Amino acid sequence: MTHFYGTLNLQTGEETVLRSDIMKAEVSALHLQQLLAAYPEVPLLLLWDRAPWHQGPAIQSVLEANPRLQIMWLPAASPDLNPQEHVWKATRKAVSHNHNRAKLSELAEVFQTHLTNTCFPCSLLDKFAYHEIRAMFI
Repeated sequence: MTHFYGTLNLQTGEETVLRSDIMKAEVSALHLQQLLAAYPEVPLLLLWDRAPWHQGPAIQSVLEANPRLQIMWLPAASPDLNPQEHVWKATRKAVSHNHNRAKLSELAEVFQTHLTNTCFPCSLLDKFAYHEIRAMFI
């Protein structure tokens, strides 16, 4: 089975994606490394749900080695607060509803392409006046 690790940049709407055959902390740690490489030299705040693969020694190791990466844990059982859940929903609707792909690998490829080539606007930052607050500190 194919799984995707995805992180939405709330400022740009861009999605960073890692494809894997398994969901476990070691792969989540690889995704964190991918994010650190994608956004070098800037502090990162990651809003994360409490999935089991988002916790453990592999995650702690990445966090300890990279103090510019911080995790803010979302409340349990609150997918409506998680912007990434809206990305998954939009992509499933665009790609996997009424599809005609005969192989799961083909569908996974289209899914990944959609994630990486689509801008997913998110109103979460606007809801909390992020752009006005940020402008005061620039």
